[in-house]
Amino acid sequence: MRLSPRSLFLVSRSFSVRLSAILEKQIHYLAAMRLVQFCRLADGGGIRIGIEQGEGLGLIDLKAYDPSMPTTMKELLEMGPRGMQCAQRALEASPAQCVVPRVEVRLLSPVLAPEKVVCVGMNYRDHCLEQNAPIPKEPIIFSKFPSAITGPFDDITLPDESQEVDWEVELAFVIGRKGKHIKEEDAMSYVAGFTVANDVSARDWQLKRNGNQWLLGKTFDSFCPLGPALVTTSAVKDPHNLGIRCLVNGVAVQNSNTNQLIFKTEQVVAWVSKFMTLSPGDVFLTGTPPGVGVFRNPPVFLKKGDVVECQIDQLGVIRNNVV
Repeated sequence: MRLSPRSLFLVSRSFSVRLSAILEKQIHYLAAMRLVQFCRLADGGGIRIGIEQGEGLGLIDLKAYDPSMPTTMKELLEMGPRGMQCAQRALEASPAQCVVPRVEVRLLSPVLAPEKVVCVGMNYRDHCLEQNAPIPKEPIIFSKFPSAITGPFDDITLPDESQEVDWEVELAFVIGRKGKHIKEEDAMSYVAGFTVANDVSARDWQLKRNGNQWLLGKTFDSFCPLGPALVTTSAVKDPHNLGIRCLVNGVAVQNSNTNQLIFKTEQVVAWVSKFMTLSPGDVFLTGTPPGVGVFRNPPVFLKKGDVVECQIDQLGVIRNNVV
């Protein structure tokens, strides 16, 4: 049977669309990498994307490896498979002329200026028990403004407007491709990778002011330290079985495991995508375990000079001075 030119065109187009979808899904499984954003200390210059060679080793400057590549993580994710494949080739080749020593760079948040920062409240079983609160039957969603994002080793600034600033170590993930009404079974193919976050919170504004709406208490400048790297999904053995800790001045204040998450990554992606279109670079904070300052007796809050360190196994450490 001979097909008409129009039929051949439609078949070809359908095949191309399916192939593109397959490649987009597979790239998340092919590319096991730790991606960072950085700027060079010497020139104080622009943002660059780097690929970590290994612990304590240098960063491969993606733009130096391939000048056609973008300079921000959000733009790289928007490129889809081509960008991730280029980053993987750069890591495999590791050309010496593209490697930047770590001592010569300042690490930035792995994502800057995302379209959305979506947060999940009350999402650890042990955190609910800490408050004698019921286990939520559906995800509790709120947000932070993207302007709250700061780097993994940048300062947390105490605002004059709050006397009750608290810590919250959280597993974060970043969306890798656009989607709406995403099924749970497909959700991980929309996730580019995972990172460490601190959902810094002004409890007086979160719980006592602003009509009990959480937004203002969550979104002061510097209230979302993020990093140190975007660890791609295939580089994380099981994101829902990772040790998660927060230390203040070297003393452990939170110590749990992501296996305590009530709504896991796939459920959160499927739920939120019912209401809004997810875009590359969107950041999700998945909730915090027990040990926050507000529920201590007496309550404990951050003060100038404190050092907050958030750790998640396989993902890394962020450390922020309180000023």
